[in-house]
Amino acid sequence: MNKFIQHSILLVMVVMVLGGCDKTGNFPGADVSPYIAIFDLRNLYKGNDLTLSAGSMGGYTGISGTVVSDHRGKNLKSGLLMVQDKLRLNELRGIAIDIGEDAAQYIPGDSVTVNLSGGVMKRVDGLLQVSGVNPSAVVKVASGVAIPVNRVPSTYILANPDEYESTEIVIVKGSFDPAPVAGETYSGDKVVNDGFDNIPFKTLSTATFANDPLPGLANFFGVIDYSADNAGNYTPHFRIRNASDIRTLSSTVTQIPVVITGFMADVEGTPDPNGEYIQFLATRDIDFSQTPYCVVIHNTNSGYQPTGVPVNGWAMGGSRSYKFNLASGTVNKGQYFYVGNSVKLINGVGSTSIANAKWIVSRNTQTTPGDGLGNANPDLLLNGVSLYTDGIAVFQGTTIDKNSIPLDVIITGYNGAILNIAQGAGLRIGNTDWYDVVNPVTLEEQPFYKQGSNTICLLRPSPANVGWFYKLGGIYNARLGRWVKSRSQGTVDLEKTSTLDDLEKEGPVIITGGGTEVRKPTQVIN
Repeated sequence: MNKFIQHSILLVMVVMVLGGCDKTGNFPGADVSPYIAIFDLRNLYKGNDLTLSAGSMGGYTGISGTVVSDHRGKNLKSGLLMVQDKLRLNELRGIAIDIGEDAAQYIPGDSVTVNLSGGVMKRVDGLLQVSGVNPSAVVKVASGVAIPVNRVPSTYILANPDEYESTEIVIVKGSFDPAPVAGETYSGDKVVNDGFDNIPFKTLSTATFANDPLPGLANFFGVIDYSADNAGNYTPHFRIRNASDIRTLSSTVTQIPVVITGFMADVEGTPDPNGEYIQFLATRDIDFSQTPYCVVIHNTNSGYQPTGVPVNGWAMGGSRSYKFNLASGTVNKGQYFYVGNSVKLINGVGSTSIANAKWIVSRNTQTTPGDGLGNANPDLLLNGVSLYTDGIAVFQGTTIDKNSIPLDVIITGYNGAILNIAQGAGLRIGNTDWYDVVNPVTLEEQPFYKQGSNTICLLRPSPANVGWFYKLGGIYNARLGRWVKSRSQGTVDLEKTSTLDDLEKEGPVIITGGGTEVRKPTQVIN
């Protein structure tokens, strides 16, 4: 009887559900959205002009999204309304819609719907856009919508501009190449480098900011457009929309005279108490007796004293940090030089001598304390699989304290007692290819490693006793005073018979006058 009652109730429920169904398959209160994701809209274009309708758009009639075009600065092609959304797969895409003079009524942050029926999607001067749309088809539904910051490296834009068309993007830490001269303005065709690649940068002479002076370093918000070359091919360029798209980070660019390019932390075989050394590259001619520098090595080995967070920063002393003063000798622009072991061997006992290299400081750190900082220590550059934080930093002058800011710095490892912001305790960083004293996007101060966006670090040397030299690569542009290709960690597997050429034959390179890339330290062309 109970089963009969249960089956009867189930039958009644099924009949009620079936009876309440709309034969068309549409459920009351659940109308299908008329708006197609811009990602899907763009994918409908196959190279030929496409008339848009509910039929060609799979039942959709338009789009909804956020405006990113701004004609107040008079630097965009007139008539184009640029709208973006992330409705499909969380993929940001944009589309330009030609509505004539009415496009100037809308500004970034306006939320709009656009009925595209009757419009034609096609490429015009390289840019995918919809034409033939009546301005009345655009309906503003809100304003002041926040547009998430979308940082895009220039390499991504150049490789696949279609993904970024008609969306707001930001080029972070951009500088002009060549470096601006006094009084140079935005007007015309320029080139900007963001540490990844060079991208063309266009400002119309009619732009309201065309006569503003160029900054040394800045974040640039804007959109992608295209230029035609002599063969009629279209290549992407970047346009800011108005002066508020410029976030100046520095009015000038300071050249770093000494950059860290590699290090030997653990030679092949054991023991290795006097085998460590660091490789540097000079970006200009230096007489260290006239302009001295110092190199400091810091580590967080739990057995080294004093323990805890570095309350004195790089100047901790004891067995935590060790200083080499670079106060004599000379080096030429583009030349590698070395600091480290007294025996000047490339890969430990029984290996090739590299005494013919440019050594600025050479000493046995196992028996000799640092120059005013650090106890004698046989193992400055730690190795193994530990992830504890260690670092190498270069400072101007030979005296440092807890507030000293390095010219260049690299960090290996991420863990350990390394940062306490409340105490102002940590390893300070400088403005390099990896680190920023001020967050380039949020503009918040972040003077320490592991603070804010300063999280990049190298892998710790591992496995032990194999003789790996860690080469950092990259391209430093001496004219611009910055890295235009950021460093990355590479490994040179040295043998006992390896030679100096194995350390110096590959990157980083220095670009000098005329755009020449110099790969050998003795071949700098001015």
